[in-house]
Amino acid sequence: MTYQMTEEQTHIRDAVTRICEPFDDAFWLERDRVGGFPHELHQAMAKDGWLGIAMPEEYGGSGLGITEAAIMMQAIAESGGGNSAASAIHMNIFGLNPVVKFGTDDQKKRALPPLIRGEQRACFGVTEPTTGLDTTKLKTRAVKQGDKYIVHGQKVWISTAQVADNILLLARTTPIEDVKRPTDGLSLFYTKLDRDYVDVREIEKMGRKCVDSNELFIDGLPVPAEDLIGEEGQGFRQILHSLNPERALVAAESVGIGRNALKRAAQYARERVVFGRPIGQNQGVQHPLAASWAELEAANLMAMNAANLYDAGKPCGNEANAAKYLGAEAAVKATQTAQLTFGGFGYAKEYHVERLVREAILFRLAPVTPQLILSFIAEHALDLPKSY
Repeated sequence: MTYQMTEEQTHIRDAVTRICEPFDDAFWLERDRVGGFPHELHQAMAKDGWLGIAMPEEYGGSGLGITEAAIMMQAIAESGGGNSAASAIHMNIFGLNPVVKFGTDDQKKRALPPLIRGEQRACFGVTEPTTGLDTTKLKTRAVKQGDKYIVHGQKVWISTAQVADNILLLARTTPIEDVKRPTDGLSLFYTKLDRDYVDVREIEKMGRKCVDSNELFIDGLPVPAEDLIGEEGQGFRQILHSLNPERALVAAESVGIGRNALKRAAQYARERVVFGRPIGQNQGVQHPLAASWAELEAANLMAMNAANLYDAGKPCGNEANAAKYLGAEAAVKATQTAQLTFGGFGYAKEYHVERLVREAILFRLAPVTPQLILSFIAEHALDLPKSY
């Protein structure tokens, strides 16, 4: 496959890059030091309508695809904001996709326009402390009582819950022992994150300080029945419409982070003179940077291929997972190679590559580990026995 951006897609990349320009290295260094959600970037993207890039036009969105969203998210990450910038916007793009696909018209009218206008924020409540990626075994329960469900349970690694108004919540409505398949009996809700019933505790972490990660303790959260998305018990299948797009977006963002790191390293290698010559003239410096460039560009092709397949309504699980794997691994290598290019200065915050190193590592770990990706590909692309 040969991938080349259309004129419209190039316009998207250029426009988003211009929006990101005022948010310079000094801005992101401060956010990395003191934290605080980057509301300014979020509102700048909302002002020009970009938060709804992949949402239907009738609700205020642009009606474009995950491919265009991936191009946008890559431009945000590549601008220098890295994972911090991308994660401030990320949830809007993939998280509400099940609402777009399976929600009623009334649910879409309630949920989508406030997100697109930047008036509300949402978080994605799936992962749990004891089940991790074994989603069918999650323990959060939603029990129907009259015209509402009562939810008890825990969630972990929930991004933006400190600033979110609503949550896309996956919970078990039928005990696993009472269903034919473990994927049955899970239901999806989009509802208010009511802090009278949900204790949100921030997790201190290695990087991306300005976009919070949290553990949620849910104690009797009342969820109106009209907040159920689609059919009760079909939440697992619905959530897949978030997972594959997210993998393609993460892959594109990873490439953006890696490209920014290589740009910084190449500039430094041209300017840094040691033993009477720029260090970039030495093949020991050139070759690792060139190899990282090749790996990033290859990962980008897979990311755009996965996004195109999703937009075309074709199966894309293997491609989306492969894109995430390739993108994250390439970004980790590129940022670390950039750090080595700077030598001792690569350890200093003022040169910014150490921040990119820390932020790239997150994409290796989340939203799915490289080991589980490889197990998935072995099973689904190579027809090997399931290993987990």
